[in-house]
Amino acid sequence: MQFPAPIPVRQLAERFKAQIIGDAELEATGINEIHKVTPGDIAFSDVKKYFDKTLNSAATVLLLNEATDCPPGKAILVVPNPFEVYNTLIKEHRPFQPMVTPVHQSAIIHPTAIIEPGVVIAHHVQIGAHSYIQANTYIGEHTYIGEHVNIGPNCIISSDAFYFKKHADKSYEKWRSGGRVIIHDRVDIGAGCTISKGVSGDTIIGEGSKLDCQIHLGHGVVVGKNCLFAAQVGIGGKTIVEDNVVLYGQVGIAQALHIGAGAVVLAKSGVSKSLEGGKTYFGIPAEEVREKYRELATLRMLSARK
Repeated sequence: MQFPAPIPVRQLAERFKAQIIGDAELEATGINEIHKVTPGDIAFSDVKKYFDKTLNSAATVLLLNEATDCPPGKAILVVPNPFEVYNTLIKEHRPFQPMVTPVHQSAIIHPTAIIEPGVVIAHHVQIGAHSYIQANTYIGEHTYIGEHVNIGPNCIISSDAFYFKKHADKSYEKWRSGGRVIIHDRVDIGAGCTISKGVSGDTIIGEGSKLDCQIHLGHGVVVGKNCLFAAQVGIGGKTIVEDNVVLYGQVGIAQALHIGAGAVVLAKSGVSKSLEGGKTYFGIPAEEVREKYRELATLRMLSARK
């Protein structure tokens, strides 16, 4: 998530009573979780074993709960509760706005777009030319929908990220979802799909991709161009799916993986690790199809010998 204007590190330190280590003249231009940070972003860590990952990330401003050496070109803000500071900033720049009308006055809808009865459109939504949103679909805050996009009935677009901070007492605290959903041109989304917005980054569906009914995309998933997903596919948060990937029915993909361009995953497969592009996969866990079929044939022969 990008801020409307850069925030000086000194201003952040003064507000949150933080110790500054490193370059105090820097400015924060955005805020993001560690998986999606870019230069200028704020990131945080409150577990010492993850400090190195945070310090070596692309983030410029680092919220930590202990003092440590700061890499060149960065600033550390030492605060007692980095998550609280992080979540406070997200809430300020993505404040909760409850719906009181079916279509929020801030929504920008092209005159050629078709919006059927029962559609709810939240604040800061943009819908492009010739797009078609069918009955009883919900379009959540800060969603961008391009041109010639078809979204079937009873979809939930831009629901909150399933993301919780676990505390020492085993309780969970919900993160405020500050990301968006971006749906590029000529995307088709079938009935009953659910697409979560990112925690602080964006969930993206690339141009020309086609989703069947009852598909779920987790927070921060990035789908490339011209992908084809059959019914009941589920993709975990932060997974990246490159262009021209085909996922057959009931494929499940774990979080934070990378699926290469042109990969094909056959029905009912479970993907637990990243996959190279240009190959066909099957099974649980999913493996290249020829190897998996050979493995299954061997098991059948072993069973027959008993």
